[in-house]
Amino acid sequence: MVSKRTRNFRRLLQSAILKLRWLLPGIGVKRWVLVILIGTTILGLGLTVFLLDVYHTVPEGWWIPFIKVVALQFVTNRVLRALIFGLIGIALIIVGIIGLNRALLRPFLRPGKDVIDTVAEYRRKDKGPRIVVIGGGTGLTSILRGLKAYSRNITAVVTVADDGGSSGEIRKTVGILPPGDLRNCLAALSDDEEMITQIFQYRFAESAGLGGHSLGNLLITALTEITGSFESAIAESARVLSVQGNVFPSTLKNINLVAEVELPERKVTINVKGESEISKMGGKVHRVWLDPANPAAFPPTIQAILNADLILVGPGSLYTSLIANLLVPDLVDAIRASRAYKFYICNIATQRGETDGYNCEDHIRTIERHAGSRLFDMVVANNRYDGNMPNGVDWVKVEEVDKHYQVYAADLIDKENPWRHNSAKVAKTIIDLYMERTGPLNTRDIGSTI
Repeated sequence: MVSKRTRNFRRLLQSAILKLRWLLPGIGVKRWVLVILIGTTILGLGLTVFLLDVYHTVPEGWWIPFIKVVALQFVTNRVLRALIFGLIGIALIIVGIIGLNRALLRPFLRPGKDVIDTVAEYRRKDKGPRIVVIGGGTGLTSILRGLKAYSRNITAVVTVADDGGSSGEIRKTVGILPPGDLRNCLAALSDDEEMITQIFQYRFAESAGLGGHSLGNLLITALTEITGSFESAIAESARVLSVQGNVFPSTLKNINLVAEVELPERKVTINVKGESEISKMGGKVHRVWLDPANPAAFPPTIQAILNADLILVGPGSLYTSLIANLLVPDLVDAIRASRAYKFYICNIATQRGETDGYNCEDHIRTIERHAGSRLFDMVVANNRYDGNMPNGVDWVKVEEVDKHYQVYAADLIDKENPWRHNSAKVAKTIIDLYMERTGPLNTRDIGSTI
């Protein structure tokens, strides 16, 4: 049976070990502890000179024995005496720093989160790679959700060609760019994603007189009118939501997506205007373009791409999300000019009315037909085909791919929704592939290379 004294000693030892965690590399605390120690040492030297002067000049009195006890004169070994003073001083400084940090950081800590863990995690993510993700829809938000566990330096780039649902209605009635995809990305990159998503995605009923709009769309619309610009509204929303990274539109121009669609049953080819209308047609999409053509890219988006360490295109709707972004000429030029590693993340499943019957090679060729060849360094694709798919949806299989591309295939599916990516799997795969090219891997055997 463990005695009470032993339990107390263990508890004291555990507490001491936890305090020493402040000295772990990467937290950024040691340098300031050193500054405090130097300052305290200088202050101690000054106090010592004063006490020695008092000890030698002041007449004998009751305070002299007290000073001798405080100065540990009963310890004859001066080195040991100095060591005792040093250890006591360092312990008090560490306890004081921890207490001060707890008091200052308490309002910002999540329940159950330790201060040291919070600081260490923040510092680790702050040093993470600069990642730009270009896409849209649930595919983009899924990958952002996984990547924010590795880096705070994330920029999501989304199209502003959306003209359906709440975003389309706001675009028509208020005259601002559609906020829907940007709203979803802000929620995905938020520190408290679960609560923010519920609030931002809350959709009012038609009977409420708000036309079925989501609260996030209304908030961004209100901030646009308050701040005077759409980009300022997005920036303010990111600040309010404590977003880890940035969310940028590909362009600030009021653009529409137009597609040339072949209708097999009518044996005609028609032009369809509007992102929301393209997939509804149920035909074969031959090509898409923007109206007006060649819009100028949003300058911060270009800057983020040029400064990136890693650029990811996808996942997302091939024509209405990915290519809609890549049709902005300056954006594609910036991708080509960037020295970042460039990965294309292929969709797991086909999309009805847009990519019926497509495999991985078809996706790549379609992107090349619109944005030019050899845009990527690597293609990341799923090679697990287990699970039931919705009617009319098939697996996007990895078959023969252009020899200029290196293809990395792994299990990327979400078991509950196998037609979608698992955010943690995709993020881990991407970061491991990136680290394999820039530094040592933390984990091996994460998939198979074709």
